[in-house]
Amino acid sequence: MTTRNARRTARTARTAALAAATAALALGLTACGGADGGSKAAGDDHTAGTSASRSASGADSGSGDSGLKDGARSATVSNKGTTAAARQCRGDEMLVAAVHRFAGQQGDHLLLTASNEGSTPCWVTSYPAVKLGGDVDAAALPHSKKDNPGGDKHLTLAPGGKVYSAVNLFDYGSKHHTARSFAIALRGADGRTGPFYSVDAKGAKPQFAWNEADVLNWNTEKPYDF
Repeated sequence: MTTRNARRTARTARTAALAAATAALALGLTACGGADGGSKAAGDDHTAGTSASRSASGADSGSGDSGLKDGARSATVSNKGTTAAARQCRGDEMLVAAVHRFAGQQGDHLLLTASNEGSTPCWVTSYPAVKLGGDVDAAALPHSKKDNPGGDKHLTLAPGGKVYSAVNLFDYGSKHHTARSFAIALRGADGRTGPFYSVDAKGAKPQFAWNEADVLNWNTEKPYDF
């Protein structure tokens, strides 16, 4: 009888030990579940971004396509406090095209078109930092003094959304510089510039000339009614 009780006690002890180990394992999985909580938070951020994308494209549908073709979305203007769901655009996810317009005429320009090639909304602000020609150590061109106000706004681009700027070229006909390409960088809310990327000018006469030049703010519509 004593032996039988001893065996029963041993089995009870083993069962208790197994239960304790199982409880410890469950606690361990619960702790790992904290990482799941972080993943869900990231998922919530993704959801917010998707919602912002729908909101941006929805806002465009009522205001026309601003000259865009092939169903491309335009950008939306917002105050800095309303762009929490979007982040600043990165240069490596933007597709920038430049067309030399009105070559040899007064009002010679480079029309800049930047589109968001990423999968989430992002914003640009101010005016692009532009360095004409191949001198990457040169100072960026100044902002045009004749530009319209509003450069402090955030322009939110849904995926595929576009914004526009222009480089105003002033060619006095002597001792001018010529080039077919330039470097461009995006500015942050603090005015600092990101990495520069090279852009080739296109058009009937892609080579452009200048003695002086300046740049317009990003805009949701093409400047100068191009």
